[in-house]
Amino acid sequence: MGFFDFMTEDIAIDLGTANTLIIHNDKVVIDSPSIVARDRVSGKIIAVGKEANMMQGKTHENIKTIRPLKDGVIADFDASEKMMSMFIKSIPALKKKLFTPALRLVICIPSGITEVEMRAVKESAERVNGKEVYLIHEPMAAAIGIGIDIMQPKGNMIVDIGGGTTEIAVIALGGIVCDKSVKIAGDVFTNDIVYYMRTQHNLFVGESTAEKIKIQIGAALEELDSPPEDMSVQGRDLLTGKPKQVDVSYREIAKALDKSIQRIEDAVMETLSQTPPELAADIYNTGIYLAGGGSMLRGLDKRISQKTDLPVYIAEDPLRAVVRGTGMTLKNIPKYRSILIK
Repeated sequence: MGFFDFMTEDIAIDLGTANTLIIHNDKVVIDSPSIVARDRVSGKIIAVGKEANMMQGKTHENIKTIRPLKDGVIADFDASEKMMSMFIKSIPALKKKLFTPALRLVICIPSGITEVEMRAVKESAERVNGKEVYLIHEPMAAAIGIGIDIMQPKGNMIVDIGGGTTEIAVIALGGIVCDKSVKIAGDVFTNDIVYYMRTQHNLFVGESTAEKIKIQIGAALEELDSPPEDMSVQGRDLLTGKPKQVDVSYREIAKALDKSIQRIEDAVMETLSQTPPELAADIYNTGIYLAGGGSMLRGLDKRISQKTDLPVYIAEDPLRAVVRGTGMTLKNIPKYRSILIK
């Protein structure tokens, strides 16, 4: 076993709908969009991650960009496997090796995932030379990444707003007591913005542009303490067909996202209403923790706080909270054995 240990590399993967992050040797070595570009003629993958992301919405018929994950689960098995193996091969420390080492992987999955979807993730991982593959539920990983001691008999509430799903969970004693997974998250926000620009400004914008709007001036409240500057948005005029530019303010984006954010609030309220009273008492004191890229939406913490009357905290570096937690379980697999799914 000693020799095998020496040959094995430990890797933690947050295989997300929008971004894939990989930790190796306690460092985030990959942080890239979950997207691949395929050549239609040869069927080969020509670009992955940031490079493929730049092609999105700008391709001709011989190139197709694919996002292999949808709503937090694998939608395109072949593409997701190729994407994973290309990411793993591009880890600097593994490039130097003569042959691909055996891998011990911990991968996080949404809590609302089915058996079949779970098996797809496992099989993908085994195909990229994963000898030992563990899975961990995302809210769990987020909690560990935020720095909560999840083994304590204390209730903590995590809201992880990713690209494809929003995971809401109450965690105590190293387990998920009640959880809810809703398919309203970053991608839906982006589509809301596309729709809003189209209906309100007669401006047709692509997904990449809508995402830029979301990041630059996205907001959850129409009144912010430190509002971002208005943003100039370019796209195609639906009436004349000419390219045109429109100035957009954060208030408009808050309007555009309102319905979707309401649905996330409702899911949070529902989870709270299912929480056992002893844990509800704990949560009254500890509050709610937000993680994931969606938690960076301006004013979202305040809005959820107003809705729930609870303190709301955003994790530091929320985009990496999940992968950090996943990496921490790798360092101490025996301790976290109970929460890892083999």
